Amino acid sequence: MTKQPMRNIKIQIFFCFILAASSLSGAKPDTDTWNQWRGPNRDGIVAGKPWPADLKEEHLKLKWRVELGSSYSGAILDKDTVYVTESEGNNEVVRALDRKNGREKWNHKWAGKMTVPFFAWSNGSWIRSTPALANGKLFIGGMRDHLVCLDAKSGKRLWEIDFPKEMKTPLPSFGCVCSPMVDGKFVYMQAGAGFCKIEQDTGKILWRIMKDEGGMYGSAFSSPVIATLAGKRQILVQSRTELAGVDIESGGVLWQQPIKAFRGMNILTPLPYKEGVYTSAYGGRSHFFGIKRDSEAWKSMEQWENKAQAYMCSPVLFEGHVYLHLRNQRFACYDLKEGKEAWVSSKRFGKYMSLVRQGGKILALDQNGMLYLIRANPEKLDVMDSRKISKQETWAHLAVGTGQLAVRELKAISFYDWK
Repeated sequence: MTKQPMRNIKIQIFFCFILAASSLSGAKPDTDTWNQWRGPNRDGIVAGKPWPADLKEEHLKLKWRVELGSSYSGAILDKDTVYVTESEGNNEVVRALDRKNGREKWNHKWAGKMTVPFFAWSNGSWIRSTPALANGKLFIGGMRDHLVCLDAKSGKRLWEIDFPKEMKTPLPSFGCVCSPMVDGKFVYMQAGAGFCKIEQDTGKILWRIMKDEGGMYGSAFSSPVIATLAGKRQILVQSRTELAGVDIESGGVLWQQPIKAFRGMNILTPLPYKEGVYTSAYGGRSHFFGIKRDSEAWKSMEQWENKAQAYMCSPVLFEGHVYLHLRNQRFACYDLKEGKEAWVSSKRFGKYMSLVRQGGKILALDQNGMLYLIRANPEKLDVMDSRKISKQETWAHLAVGTGQLAVRELKAISFYDWK
């Protein structure tokens, strides 16, 4: 770990705005966090003060911008720090930036270069997994199926797991994609050609389940989420071939359903709703499974399916409707009770969208650097405002704090005040 001035970094700081904000009598800075993939509950739901009704510059104002190496990882927001990853030559790098001004606090790097198969070159060979922050520790999934734990304050490496070495498994051909999930004193991750529960303090692997062959046709793309179904808190895990509910303590598989997808491209994070789970597959279909428990027997039953094909976009839920970006690059809304199409947009967007929601408003960032504010309306696509915020591609997931927004561009991060 080295401590050094930021190299090749361009910071745009609007000093007048900062001074004005600091002069407010008794005003406290925003201290809320976005500590893992899709937020604290991994569902894209944002708490805090209501969002503005537009994306105009007087409301969405650039606070600072830092140039970085390439990455698909979303930013992590702590009380006073923004954590970002990047691929730099043969290394993967984590940087801790001051949330006020973007200045670097520390960086940590390790050897992590790998190359994806030739047919996926257009998607790049840089780091993909979004880190997780808990109990003063930062957990980062590296491309070479590596999990690194750092002290969040100093950047000191506490432990690491080289899954291919420890588990004798092949490298995932597309790199480690799953974003680690933190809960209590544990971290959960699809790595090492399986799904693992790991002690945060020691890096000890407590169990490994749902094993596959790794390499090209194993090694999951999806990231897990916790849900309470049939009265039991459990982990929803989607592999390349199936969706399962996993006992959070023992690792026992409670129920499972096969999910067909082209080349196993089950990518999105499953969406729990009432006593069931929604998912959608690339080259497959959309499904909703009802989950029941009769005495000690668990049952998962398909309640409906439809022809909609998602791609990489994890959906958001509002008032019984799911909103998501489809493989055909259209935005859509479906009724979760029966799977009926509410609407599908005629407009095409970028190849990918990251979605977050607060109340009846959805913030959607597509891969072309276009940001959309959308009203969650089951009657029609209702775009309240839109704005081009990056000339670069924007594949990473949005990170949102009360009155603030972090946009990880392909080779930079832009930090906004949104008030």
